[in-house]
Amino acid sequence: MGIEKILPCTLRLNKLMSLAGNDCLCIIDRDAVPNELKAIFEEHRKFDKSFDSSISCFKAPNVDQPVVYAPVPELTDYDDVRSYQEAAKRSMEKVLKAGFQTPLLFVPKVKRFPEAELCTVLGALEQLYVPIQLREAGTLKDPRVTTLSVQIDDPKAEAIFQEALVLEAGRFVARDIGVGDPERMTPIQVEKYIKPLFEKLNVNVISDSKVLEKEYPLFAAVNRAADAVERHRGRIIFLEYKPPKPARKTLMLVGKGVTYDTGGADIKAGGVMAGMSRDKCGAAAAAGFMQVVSQLQPDDIHVVAALCMVRNSVGEECYVADEVITSRAGLHVRIGNTDAEGRMCMTDALCRMKELVVEQNLPDPHLFTIATLTGHAFISAGEGQSIAIDNSVAHREDHARRLQAAGQAFGEPFEVSILRPSDFSFNAGKVIGEDLVQANNAPSVRTPRGHQVPAAFMIKASGLDKHGLDSKLPIKYTHIDIAGSAGEHPAMPTAAPLVSLVKTHLQK
Repeated sequence: MGIEKILPCTLRLNKLMSLAGNDCLCIIDRDAVPNELKAIFEEHRKFDKSFDSSISCFKAPNVDQPVVYAPVPELTDYDDVRSYQEAAKRSMEKVLKAGFQTPLLFVPKVKRFPEAELCTVLGALEQLYVPIQLREAGTLKDPRVTTLSVQIDDPKAEAIFQEALVLEAGRFVARDIGVGDPERMTPIQVEKYIKPLFEKLNVNVISDSKVLEKEYPLFAAVNRAADAVERHRGRIIFLEYKPPKPARKTLMLVGKGVTYDTGGADIKAGGVMAGMSRDKCGAAAAAGFMQVVSQLQPDDIHVVAALCMVRNSVGEECYVADEVITSRAGLHVRIGNTDAEGRMCMTDALCRMKELVVEQNLPDPHLFTIATLTGHAFISAGEGQSIAIDNSVAHREDHARRLQAAGQAFGEPFEVSILRPSDFSFNAGKVIGEDLVQANNAPSVRTPRGHQVPAAFMIKASGLDKHGLDSKLPIKYTHIDIAGSAGEHPAMPTAAPLVSLVKTHLQK
């Protein structure tokens, strides 16, 4: 599918300061105002003390075109490039409310934030996204932006523009899957959405319940109640990109794709079920990453993604606490809480990724799980931040810190957590007949180290603990909890951590 079909609007690069074809000019940086507007900006400042701290829309006589000014606020030592993203979003919000359809965004170059130009363009495009249900229904009454022109005064303007196109297409795919309601993006609907997108990739869908029960038993347990309803039946969607040259490294992503999380038998109560269709944003980010891979087509990087699409339904067939289920890796797992379904649906796919590494002797493998997994991660890191947790092998290469540096530069900040022995002992079996306990029966926010413990569980239950530093085949693994960064309901999904992963792993 052409990249132009998976963008919120037509994106155009202005190489010279020209207003032709645009119906308004958008400015966000008080220090990067076109010469034609400097005098009128100074005039406004003289009679409006709030001019540089509030959004305004006015007519500039010598430009003969409306100007939208959404200034970046005064920055502190602790602000980051998101200040420019947010200003660009506010600018587009005003554009939409004012009814403009072909704005020109003047993109500032910022010495403090070298990546501000790209992040500004991405921020504007994020605001222009329209949810898939609304696009398909065709009932949007308000006018939308049809063409966004960007003025980038930089010798690398064309490269920045092209990168924005590729990254936004990936984020668009991630948002479509993430924002889709529980019926628009059921597991089978995700499959139907993805297949036409990835004609250049190998796509393998595992949906037969008997195959899932045999080969992905932890996933199948979560799927058991949903399997009784045909349109809700789960599936694991494998996407694979094979490079034209011998691979120098292998990336393997497993995404949590819980299309709706009732909590299962441990049902969510007290009104906290709203927003649980966003529990698939890990798989959505993995799909968006694969969209970027399909566009960039790296020469020597082998990439595999597993989207674990399942609905955690409640009913007579649902799995329950106290069940003992044998994982793909052969460990007996006692269920402690059916609302800890995210680690369940990903672990067997993670085990399969590990097996592929061993069977195919894949070069320099790095495995990932990406999930809106725990409220503890949200409480710990706060809104807008992801958490990265490396296993011992990835930690030796300081991977999480590199991911954190990329996130800081490109507006997807990370906190870094470390695995401790207590995280593994927490999951240890308590009685004979069980190797692991999947979870306790308290919410993660009331569980000490509530976001580290699931990572330890997945390492043990998948058999990755046999591939540590001193093993014959050490395998890098990173768990990324995006509960705080994926976009809290009812906000729009952010597609985090797609950009950070691209910058860390797809660019030399």
